[in-house]
Amino acid sequence: MADRLNRRVFLRNSLLGLGGMAVSSLHANSMLANGNIPELPHFGAKAKRVIYLFQSGAPSQMELFDYKPTLKERFGQELPASVRGNQRVSGMTSNQRSFPIAMGDFTFDQYGESGAWLSNLLPYHREIADDLCFIKSMHTEAINHDPAVTFIQTGSQQAGRPSLGSWISYGLGSLNENLPTFSVLLSRSWSGQPLYAKLWGNGFLPSAHQGVMFRSGEDPVLYLNDPQGMDRSTRRVMLDHLAKMHENQFEEWEDPEIQTRISQYEMAYRMQMSVPETLNTKNEPEHIYKLYGEDARKPGTYAHNCLLARKLIEDGVRFVQLYHQGWDMHGNLPNLIKSVTKDTDQPSAGLIQDLKQRGLLEDTLVIWGGEFGRGCYSQGKLSPDNYGRDHHPRCFTTYMAGAGVKKGVTIGETDDFSYNVVRDPVHVHDFQATIMHLLGIDHERFTFKYQGRRFRLTDVHGQVVKKVLA
Repeated sequence: MADRLNRRVFLRNSLLGLGGMAVSSLHANSMLANGNIPELPHFGAKAKRVIYLFQSGAPSQMELFDYKPTLKERFGQELPASVRGNQRVSGMTSNQRSFPIAMGDFTFDQYGESGAWLSNLLPYHREIADDLCFIKSMHTEAINHDPAVTFIQTGSQQAGRPSLGSWISYGLGSLNENLPTFSVLLSRSWSGQPLYAKLWGNGFLPSAHQGVMFRSGEDPVLYLNDPQGMDRSTRRVMLDHLAKMHENQFEEWEDPEIQTRISQYEMAYRMQMSVPETLNTKNEPEHIYKLYGEDARKPGTYAHNCLLARKLIEDGVRFVQLYHQGWDMHGNLPNLIKSVTKDTDQPSAGLIQDLKQRGLLEDTLVIWGGEFGRGCYSQGKLSPDNYGRDHHPRCFTTYMAGAGVKKGVTIGETDDFSYNVVRDPVHVHDFQATIMHLLGIDHERFTFKYQGRRFRLTDVHGQVVKKVLA
């Protein structure tokens, strides 16, 4: 009883009040966030912020980054059984009797002082070749899209775990109390594999750490604006009364989610002023649109979202997750990949160049990649100008740039068919552990106790890829 009396006195007499409580709950080190969180960062962080450009549907590494001349030389020939081994394939090619090697009429050259191999599909990436750290030996267990995307985003193939952005929000807190710590942007110009809110969900972490999705259009966040007839002062009075009601609930039930609800109402109130200003791109100079491409003028496009990602981290958002669909190419790959790379090449490179010229790349980590790779053989009928590629978890390519990352290096190597990793394998959990490390977090010590067990993003696995670190 004494504890409750003390809490009641504190809440009633504190100069901070409930609004101040809401603000403080946005910071990871706040007692209101969670009592068992360790002090973070564990050590000096190279990165303060993250922009994750997720390419949903699994980009084919062979057409983009992983140059394999053998594929053209042996076009139409059967993939050697010794290469495939007993590895499983997806249900879409499990009954396929022939596995002819496929490769389109794409060319590769080396660029920059680093001599990075890049396809002619990525002309704008040539300008940033020496800023990139390619990981060509990524691999995963998941062979289908939903579990694979869930795995690389949450550390588990099963739904219900916190997303990477939620872990970072929980651990490191906010850089701007007027904007969400974790923001999500969906590019709507392409269809493809569905994207679910579980990918940016908070799982068992406090709900204040779930990703806030910004939509294109007049209302970027649903239900953020006041209804007709309510002005800002009226909203303030309503929130104060609502906070008192929640205070009474918390005194009775001591449920931390009640405090989270207070903080979310207060955040929404502040976002009414901050979000429209942050998401306004009309005052961007002409040279910025030339950098990102003309599509940057069109809300909802990948290019526009890359520009918004820069504005969000510039205004203090710690983690921006940008999703682009359209990479799932089981057929007609040679034509489809030209369209998708045209949509993504310039904005991706432009974002890194923009961050660099503003001095933001020094403490911002940029990540580009999908959930797995593609197989080197043709799915279905092969013709000189048409083929598809099935899922391939054995190897795929991701790149990183920015804070704490080595520039102009390639880590890992695959065989002549881009089918198996032959040097420096990097598992999804290794990748996640490395991201955490760049943010000053020891992934083995960063846990959350839930239902009697201490969980972490990397489960009981993961090693920091030291070759990535500058």
